[in-house]
Amino acid sequence: MLGLTLFGVGEAGLVAAGLGNSPWTVFAQGVSVQTPLSIGAATVVISFVVLLLWIPLRQPLGLGTVCNAIWVGVALEGTLYALPDDPAPVLAWALMLGGVATVALASGFYLTAALGPGPRDGLMTGLHRRTGASLRLVRACIEFGVLVAGYLLGGTVGVGTVVFAIGVGPGVQLAVERLSTPEWRALERRRHRRHPAPPRPGA
Repeated sequence: MLGLTLFGVGEAGLVAAGLGNSPWTVFAQGVSVQTPLSIGAATVVISFVVLLLWIPLRQPLGLGTVCNAIWVGVALEGTLYALPDDPAPVLAWALMLGGVATVALASGFYLTAALGPGPRDGLMTGLHRRTGASLRLVRACIEFGVLVAGYLLGGTVGVGTVVFAIGVGPGVQLAVERLSTPEWRALERRRHRRHPAPPRPGA
């Protein structure tokens, strides 16, 4: 829950900075522009729509999955109330950079809790297992798709989006390495042996 709370706080920092959001939050913001939903409520609704896509992928969910779907949007919404609407440039950059770092740290907490992936992570890994495509390719395709859709709906894309795309991956890896325990790493190795990726078509 600490990780999920920090995740929402980090995403709120990006939104409040106004310099560009992460791809999924661009989408949620776009949905909020086009509907009566707030950005936090849109995040929750999108999370549950994504969970419906898990059904044909036969992706198992956990307690952490359900908590993620609900709590990240709540934490995002609550944090936005405490942040300025139009921050000065220096504060905006601080919010953006701090937001990316906080999301990376938050991911380390909730991933190493091993209580189930978030809705978006589970969609990525489910498609990876079903198609045989690399995780990097699947993630890139999903995030590019929601980024374009969110931008067309009115979400904010900018330098913060680029910084997030470049920085969050290494940040998450560092956080997971620092926060994981030997028991968690052993669990991950067993999970990968039980659910190996299918061979690529034509391989």
